[in-house]
Amino acid sequence: MSRQQESLLCIAPLLTTVEETVDTISTQVRGHIPEWLNGSLLRVGPGKFEFGKDKYNHWFDGMALLHQFRMEKGTVTYRSKFLQSDAYKANSAGDRIVVSEFGTLALPDPCKNIFERFMSRFEPPVMTDNTNVNFVQYKGDYYLSTETNFMNKVDIETLERTEKVDWSKFIAVNGATAHPHYDSNGTAYNMGNTYGPRGSCYNIIRVPPGKTDPGETIHGAQVLCSIASAETMKPSYYHSFGMTENFIIFIEQPLKMKLWKMVSSKIRGKAFADGISWEPQYNTRFHVVDKHTGQTLPGVYYSKPFVTFHQINAFEDHGCIVIDLCCQDDGRSLEVYQLQNLRKAGEGLNQVYSSMAKSFPRRFVLPLDVSVDAPVGRNLSPLSYSSASAVKQGDGEIWCSPENLHHEDLVEEGGIEFPQINYGRFNGKKYNFFYGCGFRHLVGDSLIKVDVVNKTLTVWREDGFYPSEPIFVPAPGADEEDAGVVLSVVITPNLSESNFLLVLDARNMAELGRAEVSVQMPYGFHGTFVPV
Repeated sequence: MSRQQESLLCIAPLLTTVEETVDTISTQVRGHIPEWLNGSLLRVGPGKFEFGKDKYNHWFDGMALLHQFRMEKGTVTYRSKFLQSDAYKANSAGDRIVVSEFGTLALPDPCKNIFERFMSRFEPPVMTDNTNVNFVQYKGDYYLSTETNFMNKVDIETLERTEKVDWSKFIAVNGATAHPHYDSNGTAYNMGNTYGPRGSCYNIIRVPPGKTDPGETIHGAQVLCSIASAETMKPSYYHSFGMTENFIIFIEQPLKMKLWKMVSSKIRGKAFADGISWEPQYNTRFHVVDKHTGQTLPGVYYSKPFVTFHQINAFEDHGCIVIDLCCQDDGRSLEVYQLQNLRKAGEGLNQVYSSMAKSFPRRFVLPLDVSVDAPVGRNLSPLSYSSASAVKQGDGEIWCSPENLHHEDLVEEGGIEFPQINYGRFNGKKYNFFYGCGFRHLVGDSLIKVDVVNKTLTVWREDGFYPSEPIFVPAPGADEEDAGVVLSVVITPNLSESNFLLVLDARNMAELGRAEVSVQMPYGFHGTFVPV
């Protein structure tokens, strides 16, 4: 029987409400955790999927659960806590879903009379502060972020929320991504949208690295550049962007947000997710912005329609930008992440998995200085090491065809997502390796190191266990790109087995040790390592 015909293991327990572990507990270490590895792995993801009789519809809707694995001299402790967001508090107090999320519309208060319930449909929706996507850093402080205008500042020792921060109080944006980029000096760059009477804009944001006052949050944030949306009422959805030493690369993809649908969602009785649509009649466009001047470069770069959620890395070489992305050819995956789909078993689960677009690493080359005299039809990429092409069209636009950074073996692993690199040393620079999760299931079921030069894979897998996004931590004083460890939280739906923090040697993906925890954990999104 081939792999494809086997029934996938039901993973419903990984998408189920759990209890928080407020008091720190010790873990059982097997193998060894390197003595030099001192600090905390912080992770976040959805951990509560209902209030009272009300249930969330979509994986992205669950209430944020914060996890902390603290490593010290070879020992590991664990704790977790629900983010005390305003949404969490309001839902808990009402014992129902009071605040709408991405895929779930909050229903009117059943205690109101029928007229009040009808009128409440015309009140603007309250924007959620359930920041369950990533831990991000601004000016040395840690925040939890999603893609709304709200972030929650967190004390990384206690996991307590200390402040709710609204981007729109500082700059004219309606939200920002959960994947900012950082310069070596701590300057942060992000992107966020503006929806106004003149249409929608994509804004590049810069947050300075230092504080002038200890109580500051994102004070001093500036919009560096605004890029008009190709379609006024249908801006593209995006989850991340690329950054090199001198440029920001924004990918305008044909996954569209229909603003009229989003604005009217409450009146129509629909969730925000209903307003997102995949429109592959449009191509994907790359915008390049000089991050020092805020100027948009004149080059107009297009490629065939694809969707990317996570960029891997980008760098400059011989007058070109090289950008590596995890790409899908079908943009309908957000719909698949309904909880009723993810919790299926048997043939139903297999059907959901086979309908899911797989994600593969691709390299695009964008030549920056294209002269007016450059001949039409010629590949303008001078890079001998990449088969990616950039061909000038008759209208002066440049058509970009990618290079696949993989062979057939990655197809057998189900593709790759949640890419991570040795960020501190190699972000924005020419690099050799990235780490990610293989997807032979609806969640990651392996950890993969990809050599982007030789297109070879090194895989860690344990049947019945599901690893999270791998985080690379460099070994102290090391020069090699892959000298260090890879950390991942590995969970199982089998309640008789323990979940564990896994520590791999990044050079060969061999297990060094694991720290087992007898606590149920749901599958999460992103995280970060904070050294002590």
